[in-house]
Amino acid sequence: MGENLAIFPNLRDALRKAKKFHMSFFFPSAFYFMFFGALSFMMPFLALFYQNAGFSGTQIGLLTGIAPLITLVGAPFWTGIADSTRRHKAIMIIATIAVITTALLMSRSSEFYSLFGLVVLFSFFGAPIVSLADSATMSMLGESKHRYGQIRLWGSVGWGLIAPLAGAVVQQLGLDWPFYGYAIGMSGALLLALGLHFPTQQTSTPFKAGMKSLLSSKNWMFFLLMVLLAGIGMATINSYLFVYMEAMGLSKTLMGLALTISTLSEIPVMFFASRFLKRFNPRNLLLLALLVIGVRLLLYSVSTLPWQILLIQLVHGFTFPIIWVAGVSYAAQEAPEGLSATAQGMFGSTLMGIGAALGGLLGGLLLQQFDPSGMYLIVGLVLLAGAFFFSVGPMINFIKRPKESVT
Repeated sequence: MGENLAIFPNLRDALRKAKKFHMSFFFPSAFYFMFFGALSFMMPFLALFYQNAGFSGTQIGLLTGIAPLITLVGAPFWTGIADSTRRHKAIMIIATIAVITTALLMSRSSEFYSLFGLVVLFSFFGAPIVSLADSATMSMLGESKHRYGQIRLWGSVGWGLIAPLAGAVVQQLGLDWPFYGYAIGMSGALLLALGLHFPTQQTSTPFKAGMKSLLSSKNWMFFLLMVLLAGIGMATINSYLFVYMEAMGLSKTLMGLALTISTLSEIPVMFFASRFLKRFNPRNLLLLALLVIGVRLLLYSVSTLPWQILLIQLVHGFTFPIIWVAGVSYAAQEAPEGLSATAQGMFGSTLMGIGAALGGLLGGLLLQQFDPSGMYLIVGLVLLAGAFFFSVGPMINFIKRPKESVT
């Protein structure tokens, strides 16, 4: 065997690289599967849990609305500490243990203020987990960063497969089980997180200097504005689609089917995301997503039949998955040396934090003045106007191509 390796001196290196490449796919893919599968076990049932606990509509609104605001603060806080201390994995493990613990405590809490405090803690510690996983995934992929979508799609698979199981379990065992199922799934994710590898190289750029460079970049600021607008549009859809369907007199079964269709639509788009990234740069993909979100909102506003809503749900694959893949790729490109997790945290908190909060607030205000159809019409027009501005507006000179393509 030694003679054979001597004859083929590159064989050992090739085998080592193949093993490393395999691991760079397995651990992140399995982590996303477990993480989003765990989320699907708990998140859809939270409002129902709050309602069964006897909380008022205002209290339920506070419990559900505080999460994106805490994410806005928590994600950049934890990822900034991770980058400045180079303790990414330790922070990820601590955060994961914390969300498991708080979820279990939430299942036993029936008093509003104690539950509100637990929700704040859950959101604060949970905020950086996906951003840290994305940072590790991009680092592990190395020169194959364009294949991120093929890894991230396992999160959609996990959600799609676990959600029906969660429904059956909760139906049989009660509303404590969303928290128990989440804790079990996140325990698996915790073990898989041990196999993730974060950037280890030492940087010569001080953390504060890197942050100043990032925040002073016009490219980065306009990228975040695009992400913010996309977050507002997506939050309007996610927060009020079932309200719209209920106003149309549609059944809970159709609502569940609509959610399933949108989740399944993510998988092929995630799988082929590498081709999209090679053909288009992340900025153009974000513009495409803004355009599709705007059109999707307008289609909702004129829909009157159940099959129309279900058909529109197929378009979801060209909204959130495109935003996420393009955003993670752009953040990886633009991040100064040593600030990869911080850049991912800023992207995630803009989309899922302030974008989600503003989208929920704007949708609620419009819903008080108009019917759901009018709400979707107005927000859709805003999204289309934003897409137009970012594509041909006078500020386009400040939005340049990324420094290098993700290849």
